Amino acid sequence: MLWEITTLINHKDKPKRSDKTLQAIQRVGQAVNLAVGRFVTVGEAIANENRELKEEMSVACIEARRAGETIAQLTDVASLDHPESDSHITIFTDKTGVVKAARLLLSSVTKVLVLADRIVIKQIITSRNKVLATMEQLEKVSSFQEFVQIFSQFGNEMVEFAHLTGDRQNDLKDEKKKARMAASRAVLEKCTMMLLTASKTCLRHPDCESARINKDGVFHRMRLALEQVIEIVTDSRPNGENEIAPISIYSGIKEFKNKVEGLRENLYFLSKENLSTMLEVILEHTEDFTDSAYTSHEHREHILELSKQAKMELEQLVSVWMQAQNQKTKDLMEDLEVAILKTCQCMNELKREVHSAATSLAADLLKYHTDHMVLKALKITGAEGNLEAVAEYTCKLSEQKEQLVEMCRLLRHVSGTEPLEITCIHAEDTFQVTGPQIISAAETLALHPSSKIAKENLEVFCEAWESQLSDMSMLLREINDVFEGRRGEKRVYLSLPRPGKHNANLKALKPVKLDTEEQAKIAKLGLELHLLTSSVDSETEKWEDQENEIVQHGQGMSSMAYSMYLFTRGEGLLKTTQDLFHQAEIFATEGTKLASALHAFSHQVHDDDKPLLLLEAEKLISMCKQLQITAKASVQGKSATFTKVDACILKTRNVMTLLCQLLPLCCKLLRKNKAGNGCLKPAPPWREDRIRTGTNVHTPERRAETFGIKSLENHVTNMTFLESK
Repeated sequence: MLWEITTLINHKDKPKRSDKTLQAIQRVGQAVNLAVGRFVTVGEAIANENRELKEEMSVACIEARRAGETIAQLTDVASLDHPESDSHITIFTDKTGVVKAARLLLSSVTKVLVLADRIVIKQIITSRNKVLATMEQLEKVSSFQEFVQIFSQFGNEMVEFAHLTGDRQNDLKDEKKKARMAASRAVLEKCTMMLLTASKTCLRHPDCESARINKDGVFHRMRLALEQVIEIVTDSRPNGENEIAPISIYSGIKEFKNKVEGLRENLYFLSKENLSTMLEVILEHTEDFTDSAYTSHEHREHILELSKQAKMELEQLVSVWMQAQNQKTKDLMEDLEVAILKTCQCMNELKREVHSAATSLAADLLKYHTDHMVLKALKITGAEGNLEAVAEYTCKLSEQKEQLVEMCRLLRHVSGTEPLEITCIHAEDTFQVTGPQIISAAETLALHPSSKIAKENLEVFCEAWESQLSDMSMLLREINDVFEGRRGEKRVYLSLPRPGKHNANLKALKPVKLDTEEQAKIAKLGLELHLLTSSVDSETEKWEDQENEIVQHGQGMSSMAYSMYLFTRGEGLLKTTQDLFHQAEIFATEGTKLASALHAFSHQVHDDDKPLLLLEAEKLISMCKQLQITAKASVQGKSATFTKVDACILKTRNVMTLLCQLLPLCCKLLRKNKAGNGCLKPAPPWREDRIRTGTNVHTPERRAETFGIKSLENHVTNMTFLESK
């Protein structure tokens, strides 16, 4: 819609126009009016559902509709006088009317979007309040019957909250906020199951202090996660505090190098004190490595040597820099260039050394703890009622927790991107909290060794620990990928199904995992998919405008394909075949959106490549439709399921192959335009944004990145099982 308005406003002022041109202008005007009509219909529906904002929303919708109709009238050829003797007529001798209507339209559309956003925020806050109120009831219950009834309500409220926050997470542009939201929602999903078993244990053993401590810890963590979601959604901090993000060594080195390299362009834009302070901060952070008991002697010595060298290189740089400020001779400028290069080289070596120290420690710890021997021992000794042995193994778990917490702190320094930094902080918090919870659950079981619910409760907390260790393995690979330049800030998407008409057979589906033999069969296809994601990543990184719609859809598809590749290795967030099939559906939907973006892009192209671009876009649509049909097809039996898995990954691979051809083509067209070849029409100064509403219409295209919806729904539907305990 906005592109069409720009076309009308930016048309060339010619006194005469052909009938063909006039008809084209009229079509654009009508298209704007129709788009406004659809937009306003949604806005009016939102207004009817929200009384407190109904008046404001209605006024904004009326203004938008009026502006759309005005634009349609001003571009209506039939309303103009046509002298029969003249095949060319005058139109738009004064564009004031169109410009005025366009401004009114933009203003009113912005109002509608802002009001819709306020409604979404209010819905999330209201949903959070309902969850908190029900949690308070759950804390106070004294009978199983009452607990079952209230937990059923709580489960439904958590599902609603997961849907609302999932949609919000998808809409967030800030990658840091998106990562924080994902972490908070992951906590809520895992804690819901913990709350169930911890509360049941407390009800069964009301006088047990360790059971009460276990339950209180879960409730406290859920409340913190709920508050963080609201902070992200409302962009606020409690008591007006500003969030102070911890500075990592990577980000410090990056900023320091930028300042140093900036001296080539401007010798006076910062002071030597400023540069010295920046280096001091970086070297203070390296003490996290040199003071750590888990850093190897070799790494510690190398880091200390490089820190000393960095100080010396900066002293030399400052000396030459100060001389160059007073006297810009050729020799001095050459000396300055050498000093800049040596300083940056030293910082690169320091960066490489701390990366090696953190990742080698992480790899060793994850390998060492992969057998989960301490957890297994706690389960056995707890079930035997051996309090002395439980105490011994809880000490070992505490040591393991300290190791893993330290590992997360060091990995944060070398994570390379802000979203991965946040993921490291989330992992650190998880180990810090889950360790003591496992200990209290084990103590409860040791005190009540015959209690089935106490045993089940310990299992749930141990699973959370094992799950976080598994996530750390994937996080470590992502950090290494970023360091080696393979994957940028890409994050794996996981979209789980919504309840309702689109997934009526949710209970009937039996999700399964691939066995070793099946993984071996599909490994080659998975590897091909991995190579293609790397190729697509390389192509998207070549685009200067990373906000371009084509790039964003391409990055999203690459990330989803990467998660499907991880599935072929038995890793990643896609655990079952049903997860894979649903991811394939979302991947195909994203491909269809990319095809629409390509069609829109083709309207700007006046080049020999335009037919090829349209042909490739049509191919993409066809291939995505085929993938959707395959992913949605119903199958029975292990063999048929594997065949479907194979077909989904094969068709995903084919789409990615096409994507590797499309991205360079589009990039070439954009570069031609920049080079002055004029193959593109003037790009619109704005881009049409999607209407973001608070309605409860859940189409397949808007499924949320819900980490825990499926699990939450299972908790709710299995409440009858709880009653039998």
